[in-house]
Amino acid sequence: MCRGLAAFPTSCLERAKEFKTRLGTLLHKPDLGYKIGNQSRSTKQRYSLDEVLGWKESFDHLLKSKNGVAAFHGFLKTEFSEENLEFWLACEDYKKIYSKAKLAAKANRIFEEFVLNEAPREVNLDHETREATRRNLTIITSACFEEAQMKTYTLMKKDSYPRFLKSAYYRDLVEQAPSHKTGKHT
Repeated sequence: MCRGLAAFPTSCLERAKEFKTRLGTLLHKPDLGYKIGNQSRSTKQRYSLDEVLGWKESFDHLLKSKNGVAAFHGFLKTEFSEENLEFWLACEDYKKIYSKAKLAAKANRIFEEFVLNEAPREVNLDHETREATRRNLTIITSACFEEAQMKTYTLMKKDSYPRFLKSAYYRDLVEQAPSHKTGKHT
């Protein structure tokens, strides 16, 4: 029997809306000026064992590795939480822009895509940080997203990164990595 929308509890409607938003983000990728690897959707990239094990050294080490970022992104996609990394990367690219006109346009795109309440790929920010970021956009500088980016970085470092290292996804990468038998790692 089909029930009308009014019969569903609000939380069900909110979950349906969130599901629809997440599904929509999987179907399209807006151009924010960054790329994450060139992995095929059906297969994971093969990395060297030393490289994969090196990602355990630190979160910063992982983020400095193009392949590490691609692997971490792949893991986050399995959890439907890739927006934090994509926001962080968009902010990194944003800081490299020197043209005031391009800076303003990109700032608005990043804000609307990730920071705005109910944005398509909204990152988890507290109200104060969200409002501080909104105020920062009144005078565009390369530091507009600094506080929001740091909050997102901290969240990934303390939450997503440890889950990544403990995940079956990471274990599979280690197992699939061709060993160079360097004796460095046991």
